[in-house]
Amino acid sequence: MVKKKYVYNPYPQFIQPENHKKRPAFIRYAMKCAAQTDVARNEIYYTNPLKNPVTGRLLPPRRRRLNEHRARALRAMVQAMLYHFNIVSTLVMASVEKLSDVCGLSTYSSAGNKSITRASRLITQFMEPMGLISCQKVWDKILKMYIPKIIFLKPLFFMLFNISQSRLEYVRVKQLQWVNNQLKKQGKNKITFIEAEELAKEKHIYSALLFRKSKHTIRKQKNKAIKILQFEEQHARSYILNNLVKKYSTKELCNLGLENLKRKVNCEYFKLIKLAKNSIP
Repeated sequence: MVKKKYVYNPYPQFIQPENHKKRPAFIRYAMKCAAQTDVARNEIYYTNPLKNPVTGRLLPPRRRRLNEHRARALRAMVQAMLYHFNIVSTLVMASVEKLSDVCGLSTYSSAGNKSITRASRLITQFMEPMGLISCQKVWDKILKMYIPKIIFLKPLFFMLFNISQSRLEYVRVKQLQWVNNQLKKQGKNKITFIEAEELAKEKHIYSALLFRKSKHTIRKQKNKAIKILQFEEQHARSYILNNLVKKYSTKELCNLGLENLKRKVNCEYFKLIKLAKNSIP
């Protein structure tokens, strides 16, 4: 009798993309620290209270150590998340599917269907309840579908390899200053942490949508974009504006301001144009 494999890839490893670009000094330093520390064996996992990410209720504390297969997956995932980390916004600029692929955690059935269950469970059943990350699942009011999950790295994540919250905040402030200096050179206005987060979300959403491999999903997105763009430009922009307004409370709209709202409408409009032109693989 042939013994069934417990996991498809028992030795996952983060592989940098072929179009690798040099990452900021802090990210390179964090990846080095994480590689030199066993992030899968930390006392935080036994002392930090677990919480249900949906209800916020406390869960029973961990008593068992991670099995070796999940531990190896975690070590690879930490490297991948750090590589795709946006310092100012704290977003991971990659979807769960992309993280799964670059870590070698994705599997394929005999029919060729992809599964990212191993990566997804690691994130939703361990990393998020442990407080290492937080996730947002956002409904796109314009395309009428859920966008790929948005992942934020929390201070506890960096404490796994001895980077303190104060150091992380210091680096974020310095990085925002650098970003604003670049914007000033381009004759653009400075941005805040909140605005940087919104910009990072917009970029992540577009990139994640294009990364999805499902022909059905891409075709659905493309057809929706084409349908909206069949309207006159002013009508299409009004449609986008009305759906964006529903996304925010009155207070959030006041804080956002008219100029930023116009900018968001422009971003969404040009995103639809790109989606409409995108070829279906």
